[in-house]
Amino acid sequence: MSLHMKEDVDTALARDPAARSRIEILLAYPGVHAVWAHRIAHWLWNHHFKLQARVYSNWTRAATGIEIHPGASIGRRFFIDHGMGVVIGETTIIGDDVMIYHDVTLGARSYKKGKRHPTIGDGVIIGTGARVLGDVTIGRGAILGANTVVTQDVPERASVDSSGLFVI
Repeated sequence: MSLHMKEDVDTALARDPAARSRIEILLAYPGVHAVWAHRIAHWLWNHHFKLQARVYSNWTRAATGIEIHPGASIGRRFFIDHGMGVVIGETTIIGDDVMIYHDVTLGARSYKKGKRHPTIGDGVIIGTGARVLGDVTIGRGAILGANTVVTQDVPERASVDSSGLFVI
């Protein structure tokens, strides 16, 4: 866990030009705190302490403004910049080196059981206010612009603007 924590702080320093020091990130970065808390909640979830995982994740949401379901799978070096209003659903899968900004929703479009949230590939950047809905795949290295609404798969290295147009 401590290796991941150091890696998370290093990621925040590298990705946020406003970050001035490790101590600032340790004390004042809710996105980093939410990721750390998610790791604990995810461990509880996977070890059949589902109620405790949900309670802990709700405390984290109250403290950070970031809601990550304990069932979501998140890779390494995941960075949430600012963070307020971020919602990540239960069956979401997030790869390594992903960055998202505030007010992003990785949500469902149906009530069906099973996989109903997005899969986000490695190295994806998701802009402020974006909505990625349903069991869709965002390909490795894609960039989703601010306020995009995505309801279909996005190819690797594509950019999507708020009109939904792909630029590859």
